[in-house]
Amino acid sequence: MMKIAVASENGMVTEHFGHCEGFMIFDAENNQIVKSETVANPGHRPGFLPNFLADRGVNVIISGGMGGGAVEIFNERNVEVVVGASGNAKTAVENYLKGELKTTGSVCHEHQHHDECGE
Repeated sequence: MMKIAVASENGMVTEHFGHCEGFMIFDAENNQIVKSETVANPGHRPGFLPNFLADRGVNVIISGGMGGGAVEIFNERNVEVVVGASGNAKTAVENYLKGELKTTGSVCHEHQHHDECGE
């Protein structure tokens, strides 16, 4: 069983990990989604969200963008980070399961709005 979380807003992948409306968490087995739930964003505090998700057993996080600090914590907690995703959250997960969703690897460094990325 694998848990994949998507930073989302109205069912779509959101650009800003820390400020998303919530996280859609999909349980996948044999590369098929078997269950999904939505967890409201419990609030943006530095370093809080990656641990919040890791503590829920999340193995993969999919987001549009993410600050370097969050990426580091996910790495420490052995959670795979996939950034650069967009569009429908469920479709992004299905593409990930098919091996078609590749991370762009771009964390928000060159962003004009550092505070928005959760740095």
